[in-house]
Amino acid sequence: MEKPTRPHIYQLMVRHFGNTNETRKPHGTIEENGCGKFNDINDAALLSLKQLGITHVWLTGVLEQASSTSYPDRPGDFPGLLKGKAGSPYAVRDYFDVCPDYAVEPENRLAEFQALLKRIGSHGLKAIIDFIPNHVARSYASDVHPELSFGKDDDTSHFFDPNNNFYYLGDLHPGGGKPLKLPSDDGPLPYPPESEHGKVTGNNAITWSPSRNDWYETIKLNYGHDFSVGPPCQLIHPLPAPDAILSMTPDTWQKMDSILAYWQDMGVEGFRVDMAHMVPMPYWHWQIRRCRQRNASVFFMAEAYDNDPAKLTDGNVLDELLTAGFNAVYDAPSYDVLKAVIEHGKWANDLDEATSPFCPRFHSALRYAENHDEVRIASPREWAAAGMDIGRPVCAILFGLGRGPIMIYNGQETGEAALDAEGFCGDNARTSIFDYWSMPSFTPWVNNHRYDGAKLNQPRKELRNFYSRLLRLCAEPAFTAGEFYGLNFANHNNPNYGRHGGEFVSGHWLYSYLRYDAASGQTFLVVVNLHPSETLVNVHVQIPENALQWMNNSAEHLSFTDRLGSATATKSTAAELPTLGLPLGNLPPKATLYLERES
Repeated sequence: MEKPTRPHIYQLMVRHFGNTNETRKPHGTIEENGCGKFNDINDAALLSLKQLGITHVWLTGVLEQASSTSYPDRPGDFPGLLKGKAGSPYAVRDYFDVCPDYAVEPENRLAEFQALLKRIGSHGLKAIIDFIPNHVARSYASDVHPELSFGKDDDTSHFFDPNNNFYYLGDLHPGGGKPLKLPSDDGPLPYPPESEHGKVTGNNAITWSPSRNDWYETIKLNYGHDFSVGPPCQLIHPLPAPDAILSMTPDTWQKMDSILAYWQDMGVEGFRVDMAHMVPMPYWHWQIRRCRQRNASVFFMAEAYDNDPAKLTDGNVLDELLTAGFNAVYDAPSYDVLKAVIEHGKWANDLDEATSPFCPRFHSALRYAENHDEVRIASPREWAAAGMDIGRPVCAILFGLGRGPIMIYNGQETGEAALDAEGFCGDNARTSIFDYWSMPSFTPWVNNHRYDGAKLNQPRKELRNFYSRLLRLCAEPAFTAGEFYGLNFANHNNPNYGRHGGEFVSGHWLYSYLRYDAASGQTFLVVVNLHPSETLVNVHVQIPENALQWMNNSAEHLSFTDRLGSATATKSTAAELPTLGLPLGNLPPKATLYLERES
């Protein structure tokens, strides 16, 4: 029987990852600030990721996007359409091509990308790319497959038609009427290609004048359902069944299937799906089924938020997406609670409700502490200015919770803080996805594309080593096949469970849980102090009798040793664990323990 594995995903923004240019001029061009290339992701880079504990590489933003940079076979886009000099990687201009910025020889960019896919595979890693089903760039036009360009055969006289690719604005829609007007510093800017037939903006903005806060550079795609009336109702307006033949589906479904088949055939083994909840669920049932007929092991992970009013289901959209065939869905609630514990007065106890440990999706959640949409955890303006090491307890909790995928964002492992105002978004504590840039903490690791960290300072080396130890522990049986048992509830009334500042209930800063795999017998006790600056004194973790039964304990004495880097070792009798608890002594700020029970 094949042993269970967990995807350990490395989100790699090609534009930043291999870029060692340290000019970092705000709003700089590609010539001024440089740009990472496919070829920069060389064997040394991939070996370093493998050694880090990575299994999947998410090549973020590789599809050809709207951009200000011109090439002989591809002129730059209308300036008012763009966010940043590089443009948004989520405004795709040709779904069958890759961004020429990333090629040493732009005219051979697809060949260079294919060579990268082969390199990734040769290291036993799997390649994931973005799939952005909800919207495309306003300038979308495929040069590779012009016959499959969106919108070319649409009936523009209707807001909605099931076989249109887009939704079209009419005279009665808000925004001042034609032409479409883009936001700019000098006021509304007419967009010539939509002088007569305006299209609905990607974030469902039905207006001739999208705002700067809208996804104004994109167009909403139509999957045969009028999103403006709410989620699809199969009784009123049915969409095709999962086994529907290709010719009996809406035109957008057919084109998207061609796109996914194209990349699967090239060797892409998985897709991170952008804003999956904004696309009708029947499409996902149909599409993932077809992709799995081509490759049974193709991996689908969904960026999705159940609290978004734009979701196209009345039920919990995370559950719906998993039912439709997704392998994993974003766990935004756990991320949000942990950030609020550090910043806004939430308690570690609140994590129990956010993670929903008794819900089937608990073990299908994709957990992360950073991605391109979220702030850098090391930013001095975020996470209570706790610094890069707050990532240790946060990730120790998140990565050990379930059996689902876990993710590191490039630069996180070296403490990237995104300190500068890079361009379009200003100084927003994120590494800009809209601008040409490099990462100050990461270029020393790259070290002229040796990827050996020789120029990295010691604290950052130690941080990267921590993430490597954590990822490797999370590949062991307790975390790949085991079950979860939360201990905060059992310790609410335990006065030695990290109480701080006169608290009368426990579980503010301390979080703990067990992971147990019945087949191997492996057991871990995970204990974390989330306080950024205070030591928790004389900590004892009570393990109730039913937890001991749950992990099939018959031993009179239990010993635990930390495997995450500290010298902590402790023991107790089974009789004392439910009452006196396991003694851990003083836990320093940000302390993280992965205590394995000795057999």
